[in-house]
Amino acid sequence: MPLQNAAFSKSEYDRRIAKTRAAMEAEGIDVLFATDPSNQAWLTGYDGWSFYVHQGAILDHGTDPIWWGRMQDTAGARRTVWMEEDRIAGYSEHLVQNPHEHPMEDLAKRLIDMGHGSARIGIEMDNYYYSAKAHAVLNEHMPNANFVDATALVNWQRAEKSNEEIAFIRKAASISEKIVRFALEKAEPGIRKNELVGDIVQSAFYGTKEAWGDYPAIVPLTPSGADATAPHLTWNGDVLKHGEGTFFELSGCYRRYHAPLCRTVFLGKPDQKMVDASKALASGISAGIDAARTGNTTGDVARALNAELVKSGIHREGRCGYPIGLSYPPDWGERTYSIRPTDTTELRPGMTFHFMPGLWMDDWGLETTETLLIKDSGAAEALCNIERKLFVKP
Repeated sequence: MPLQNAAFSKSEYDRRIAKTRAAMEAEGIDVLFATDPSNQAWLTGYDGWSFYVHQGAILDHGTDPIWWGRMQDTAGARRTVWMEEDRIAGYSEHLVQNPHEHPMEDLAKRLIDMGHGSARIGIEMDNYYYSAKAHAVLNEHMPNANFVDATALVNWQRAEKSNEEIAFIRKAASISEKIVRFALEKAEPGIRKNELVGDIVQSAFYGTKEAWGDYPAIVPLTPSGADATAPHLTWNGDVLKHGEGTFFELSGCYRRYHAPLCRTVFLGKPDQKMVDASKALASGISAGIDAARTGNTTGDVARALNAELVKSGIHREGRCGYPIGLSYPPDWGERTYSIRPTDTTELRPGMTFHFMPGLWMDDWGLETTETLLIKDSGAAEALCNIERKLFVKP
């Protein structure tokens, strides 16, 4: 049976479908076409490195979802989705990267044959995986359909994690804790950065005794010295140097679920400003965690953090966190709410987010972060357990 290879129980997939259909009904959407691979996986279980070609999940209000994609990838669908084989649809190989014909021509015909030629169809307009050309072709071949923007409709249904999902995130967190400890221990003057990253990646893929390591949606972010003033640089072939700090923004991954974690190490004696900033950041994170309670808002968390930072003269701008869970490259965030003062999203049990208040100054950078789980009552739970401080190696 197809379900034997799926990551979750049938009741879990039923829960997801019901939530999504309720959201579709609220928006007046007859049929949804989800191209985000995370949403495809959440709805159907599909898991493969094929998101570089056109594919998606089709969901209406009456039948099990359909996974639609390249014919070559239907074999992968049969190995990963929970639905029966008749809910897997493949388009011809000659449509792959063909400048004269497009896979959306096949999708349009299928939707029309399913009776959706004049339907109100939800599509993820602001999505990495849905191109302007795809939209143009779909419109051309379905002139009677009404296309509406359903960006993040599924993402919002993913916000509150089930117990089955939380179990996966905890496994990812165990890998995150392992690899951040490994990076802090391994960092020494003279070691080449690319070799260190290679060792980190190996450790992540080896996982733990209880959890094998999947590939994360973001590669290791490990800048040093002046490079650490920028949040999203990766690595190079330089050696780690005495007198420089390096932050490690990493995440373990288990069956596509993430739990990002960051810590910073300084080789030598850090400037006192950096030491003080680290202490202020630790206090701010503790205050933010205490504010991260069911019924409070994402803005409450950000304001609690900022109030502690201001006491030390640090005025931080920008968001300081985002939801995480099931993701594919290029991002492990879920792209819904943000942890920032102006966000009013109510926190509810089962929400998981990366509390990420990095400090990127003029000549150094510092990251101390946690993945948090909102509980039924009380403060949020940090899913990893590494001391919140600037790690100094003289």
